[in-house]
Amino acid sequence: MFFGNLKPYYCDDSVALYLSDTFDALGRMSTEAVDMIFADPPYFLSNDGITCSSGKAVSVNKGDWDKIESLEEKHAFNRRWIGLCRRVLKQNATLWISGTLHNIYSVGWALEQEGFKIINNITWQKINPPPNLACRCFTHSTETILWAQKSDKNAKHFFDYERMKAVNGGKQMKDVWTGTLTPLTEKQFGKHPTQKPVYLLERIISASTREGEIVLDPFCGSSTTGVACKRLGRRYIGIDRNHEYLQLSVRRLKNECTHELFPDGLQPSDRP
Repeated sequence: MFFGNLKPYYCDDSVALYLSDTFDALGRMSTEAVDMIFADPPYFLSNDGITCSSGKAVSVNKGDWDKIESLEEKHAFNRRWIGLCRRVLKQNATLWISGTLHNIYSVGWALEQEGFKIINNITWQKINPPPNLACRCFTHSTETILWAQKSDKNAKHFFDYERMKAVNGGKQMKDVWTGTLTPLTEKQFGKHPTQKPVYLLERIISASTREGEIVLDPFCGSSTTGVACKRLGRRYIGIDRNHEYLQLSVRRLKNECTHELFPDGLQPSDRP
């Protein structure tokens, strides 16, 4: 329906996964087809450095998909996929993009160049980041999540203000969110190197969509976005070019069932 003759890798009543290059799939997709996009694009930080995982020094390299030759190539990549996302978003739909300092500034500039208006700049603070082995700078403990809409005067994005206020103890929710890294319980079916915790996607999706609406993830990886959609009663489309990651996605999605919104993960400091 959405991609012409491109057949899904896996589907059920609320989910469709596609094994495809992101650019090809987005280019095939129907115009103004989805209500929200969450994208966790490559951060391009695979630079042969080291980081800490489970108390051990390990390589930061994640794969060829996380490498880029130049700043110009990186920005062209971001402009291209963001431009394609704009076409498939409905007029009042919104786009969320996560990233670190390695890529998020290019993403922000590309959003404005491709006709988006940034609504919020969310800072996600991780309470248990890996330690800084080099000891030559402050420990990296945050990621930025940009929330944007089409820069069209007639576009009116949806924001469930009352729901966000309710889960924040009756107070307005701020743009700094504090929580843990992805727990091991969410990696029981396999690991993805940049897997996000479910609580983070539950908050994003419930804040900016209604039940039954369609959420697209163009770099879906292990489909944390899809897991959150299953729990919240949204429909989900995931795209990834890696067969192994889609196998992991299928295992997670088949295991999923509805449960209470916002499991433990966000800390009391996130509810000022």
